[in-house]
Amino acid sequence: MVRNDERRQSLADAGISVLADEGARGLTHRAVDAHAGVPAGTTSNYFRTRDALLQALVGRIGERLAPDPEVLTRLGRRKPSRRLYADYLRDIVRRLTREHDVTLALFELRLEAARRPEVEEVIGAWLREGFAGDVAFNTAAGLPGGAREVVLFHYAIDGLLLDRITTSIDRGTSTDAVIDALVTALLPDA
Repeated sequence: MVRNDERRQSLADAGISVLADEGARGLTHRAVDAHAGVPAGTTSNYFRTRDALLQALVGRIGERLAPDPEVLTRLGRRKPSRRLYADYLRDIVRRLTREHDVTLALFELRLEAARRPEVEEVIGAWLREGFAGDVAFNTAAGLPGGAREVVLFHYAIDGLLLDRITTSIDRGTSTDAVIDALVTALLPDA
């Protein structure tokens, strides 16, 4: 079969939507076909197994959530500080809340990983690779804190995102205020 990257991307996007709308149990080749509006069997032609489909979805989630190089360049010109760290976090949270379906799909995959080792293998490797990249970025940028602080921010931001894209416990507090409080509490004085 001739490789059609645009079709693969479209099917992966449809799979992300199915995950966000129906959860991992609803993710089937047939459901992706229906959501994408393509003939039955199209998704299985591109992704032979459910595991291949899941792997493609993880890759596509990474593409869709990737930072804008212009934003990174603009932020990278500033002097490292707590404030700069907070602005990097704001960019992350903005991307993840803007891509609501993608973030829901990511959480769905993480929940499914708790039940299925083959999903944990795929999503776990992706998450650990991303974490290592975040630590390397933090170090290269001269930002305050190290691996311990980066992991604590991951834990905190995951909770903040879950709150912001599902049922919030405190809609009155702005996301920016939460990020500022986290940075003040978790980063050493800089």
